[in-house]
Amino acid sequence: QVQLVESGGGLVQAGGSLRLSCAASGRTFNNDAMGWFRQAPGKQREFVAAIYWSGGSTLYADSVKGRFTISRDNAQNTVYLQMNSLKPEDTAVYYCGWKAGIPVTSYKLWNLWGQGTQVTVSS
Repeated sequence: QVQLVESGGGLVQAGGSLRLSCAASGRTFNNDAMGWFRQAPGKQREFVAAIYWSGGSTLYADSVKGRFTISRDNAQNTVYLQMNSLKPEDTAVYYCGWKAGIPVTSYKLWNLWGQGTQVTVSS
């Protein structure tokens, strides 16, 4: 069974940077996708970025393109989300997700979630 453990959230000023990590265990990931979603209070969980383990192709939400970078470390089975030029509207709980197959933007199609990590961006 896949397990996801996130870390790296916190409080940062607008314009600052944070890096989130998600360590995965429980299976090999060659044909799987891992990604990040976020959920602000009173809002639906929304797609942020995803990576297809095989080949490393990536997918980003328009709102984070050019500011966020998703990457993976094959040896550590870890996915990272480097977040630069953070804005107050990036404030949310960030969730690491896993799904079999290619990445998609609908959270309903993802199979497993981490516990979430809070990211707060002050203005």
